[in-house]
Amino acid sequence: MTTQGAAAETARAEVRELIAAKGHTVDNARDAVARLDDAFEAGDLVRTSAMDQYLTDLTQALDQDEGERLGGKSAEAARFILRAVDRELDNA
Repeated sequence: MTTQGAAAETARAEVRELIAAKGHTVDNARDAVARLDDAFEAGDLVRTSAMDQYLTDLTQALDQDEGERLGGKSAEAARFILRAVDRELDNA
């Protein structure tokens, strides 16, 4: 079920801006996840099962050990998953 209202539209727009932002994909992905978490917690958006799966996959792609720099495969995986998150936003 799609969440309606100004807060939901604002959250969707802000997440999409973060996904499309210039900069490193890994950093953009972390920012987008943080914004989504805020929107879910505030009730502005609802979690869908697909969104939960995408965020779980994204978290695994972004997981790193202390001092480890992510890039390459992590960035490519994040780009792929963020496209799925973008599509699913309309259902959240």
